[in-house]
Amino acid sequence: METKLGVYICTGCGLGDALDIDALAGVATGEYKAPICRQSPCLCGAEGVARIQSDISGEGVNALVIAACSPRVMTDVFEFGPDKVMERVNLREQVAWSHPPNDEDTQMMAEDQLRMGLTKAGEMQPLEPFMAEDLSRRILVVGGGLAGMTAANEAAKAGYEVVLVEKTDELGGYLKDVYKLASSQPPYDELRASPLDELAREVSGRAGLKVYTQATIAEISGAPCLFDVKIRQNGGEAVERAGAIIMATGSVPYDASRLEGLGFGKHADVIAAPQLEAMFKAGAVTRPSNGEPVTSAAFILCAGSRDPEHLPYCSAACCVESLKQAKYFKEANPETPVYVFYKDIRANGNYELLYKQLQKDGVFFVRGTVTSVEDDGSGALVITADDELTRSPILSESVDLVVLATGMVPTSALGEPYKATAPKEGEEAAEVPADTILASNILNLQYRQGPELPALKYGYPDSHFVCFPYESRRTGIYPAGSVRAPMDYSRAVDDATGAALKAIQCVEMVSQGKALHPRAGDTSYPEFFMQRCTQCKRCTEECPFGAINEDEKGNPLPNPTRCRRCGVCMGACPERIISFKNYSVAMIGNVIKNINVPDEYDEKPRIIVLACENDAYPAIDMAGIRRLTFNSWMRFIPVRCLGSMNLVWIADALSKGIDGILLLGCKHGDDYQCHFVKGSELANIRMTKIQETLDRLRLESERVHLEQLSISEYNRIPEVLDAFAARIEGMDPNPYKGF
Repeated sequence: METKLGVYICTGCGLGDALDIDALAGVATGEYKAPICRQSPCLCGAEGVARIQSDISGEGVNALVIAACSPRVMTDVFEFGPDKVMERVNLREQVAWSHPPNDEDTQMMAEDQLRMGLTKAGEMQPLEPFMAEDLSRRILVVGGGLAGMTAANEAAKAGYEVVLVEKTDELGGYLKDVYKLASSQPPYDELRASPLDELAREVSGRAGLKVYTQATIAEISGAPCLFDVKIRQNGGEAVERAGAIIMATGSVPYDASRLEGLGFGKHADVIAAPQLEAMFKAGAVTRPSNGEPVTSAAFILCAGSRDPEHLPYCSAACCVESLKQAKYFKEANPETPVYVFYKDIRANGNYELLYKQLQKDGVFFVRGTVTSVEDDGSGALVITADDELTRSPILSESVDLVVLATGMVPTSALGEPYKATAPKEGEEAAEVPADTILASNILNLQYRQGPELPALKYGYPDSHFVCFPYESRRTGIYPAGSVRAPMDYSRAVDDATGAALKAIQCVEMVSQGKALHPRAGDTSYPEFFMQRCTQCKRCTEECPFGAINEDEKGNPLPNPTRCRRCGVCMGACPERIISFKNYSVAMIGNVIKNINVPDEYDEKPRIIVLACENDAYPAIDMAGIRRLTFNSWMRFIPVRCLGSMNLVWIADALSKGIDGILLLGCKHGDDYQCHFVKGSELANIRMTKIQETLDRLRLESERVHLEQLSISEYNRIPEVLDAFAARIEGMDPNPYKGF
């Protein structure tokens, strides 16, 4: 495509007062020979946009550089169609609003930012969305419990075809064995009947919703809108094509046999909560030891939960379930003595009303840590606990039945660690990482990275607990219900509805060739120049989303609809064979090379900042919006993810004479996670290899520094940038200046 460049410089929002706009225009028309360069006092206004549109239609402009505000704002205003190349140059937040007006260094910064944008625009190509044949908009739901049925029903009501797979002979899951539910609607202090039968009938009769019972997933291959699903049923096999998958396989109760210290297995009348539920459901609540009616009962909450030896987390629903079961006894006979031993009562929201009603009903609540459950000598049981407030022992009255409120374990956590590559002879197996993938026979994905979703903290497969509920690390697959996180019935319904909306969003976006969150709407995708591939496997191993498989020779097999467009594979590839039409190793390298680096005698160091577009770049914008000032030696380059950083950029920058490189990425870890899961962590690992580059160039390793920032830490931007500038100022100039 023959490119005709149009450069548009805004003079509004204080830009015309702070910068020499004519000098900026001279950079565009002089250095870069832009045939069209226009200035506007309000480029985002109707007149400014109309002028751009006029140049597109009348002058044939098809490559635009908008030098104005941050690319994070006015995205709908500056939208001129997919067949146009456009680059936004941030002169407002990161230059004019954060540096002294009409200052030499401020002007130099603005001119460099414009040079960088012009260079990038000259190398970008119009985006062509990936459009495969035989795309499916059908939604597969795995699991026919409350969450699975709700998700399937909601998606079908929205007009989408749905396939529901349940492993047992009827729908319902755990809810089949539940007697009553704690109310999620007024009156909240009463119990309600289970809506399971009505929901199951609605699902079974819903048009466009196909149900497989006594069925399991034999294999899932492909990618979003291209999933080929083999379903094993009654010795046969059915094949369905799906666009998105909702995993609603639920959880199982924690194994109470591990709780010998609370009397389970030692005393017949110590049972787990599901056993009591089944008794009330059957209408026969008797002591397992002798079959006599239960005349008194005690509940032990957090039985194995919030315990580093068992389940270190709270299972969210146990307290409410125990309150509900205590209510069973009081409804049957208000005179029945009922005790509840607890660490904390976590009856959130309207469940508080049920808790208060039980206090009025005469349930005894004891806050303490249970130390033993023993026979009182007459066949009844006595509970000993340490009082939470006085630290003195408490002895309960004798009771007929003790009920352990066991927590929930997600089905995704059941299985053996899966390793894509077995250790070679003589090598020790690598330590299983925190985000290990299990072979648990639920989805049976034909992914090089493993057959199931990665089991993250506590075995739950949720991708990103800060930003992206329902997302997993496998694009187009959405966990919902208690397989995603511990939750009660009411929340599971909401959760399933949310997952259905996510699945619908997936099929809609992918069918248009667009990326999903966090780069929602992006129509670029990685292209592989396979002639230079060395089968090093770096791209397949480092991709956070399992988007790349391998053939039998080890060649990468990209699946574009699985891709989140983070560019981590691009940063990983030592041969630089992976690129996007608007983002590549060579493109960013040339952007760096077109920065104007003053002579060492000018005493004006140059620092490039590779800033992650998800947290660091917006944090810099926010600092500018609040008029926080920072060093003007910085030149900002937004990157899709710090994991997309290729080490060649470091060599390019230092060879150019750049004095320092600052890498700003998302925080990763338990408290905050990189938007692309592994990118920031991978960049940190690659920092160790940067040392080799610096040694080869005979430069100080302190010239390159990585800092992690969350978007809310914009107030730290001046501190971080100025501190790094001070470090660079304390060094000699880069000896490669002028070469």
